[in-house]
Amino acid sequence: MNKKIFYKISTALFFFIFLNTLSSCSFAWGDPQIVSKITSAFESIKDWLLKIATPAAAVAVGTGVFMKKFSFGDEEKIRTGKKLIKGSLFSYAFILAIDLILSAIKSLIS
Repeated sequence: MNKKIFYKISTALFFFIFLNTLSSCSFAWGDPQIVSKITSAFESIKDWLLKIATPAAAVAVGTGVFMKKFSFGDEEKIRTGKKLIKGSLFSYAFILAIDLILSAIKSLIS
């Protein structure tokens, strides 16, 4: 099940990066109206994702810490808490890395 989710997320990110790169390309006669609308839409989606990712990661890490703290010796809850902490930190780092990559691509194109 995790592989299916990973493939869906990676496919969505690939299309997001592809369309973002495609919409950022400049044309010889200027940007058509549809390209500028797509570019602004992707910029607002990216900003929204970055704004929501930080509190979501903080809540997930906090939940994992509380799961570990209040497990009362249950090994399964400790393992689940550790997985939650690692997964949320990895996901947050991945989102920040994607933002860095998109910014680098945009600066190279401009």
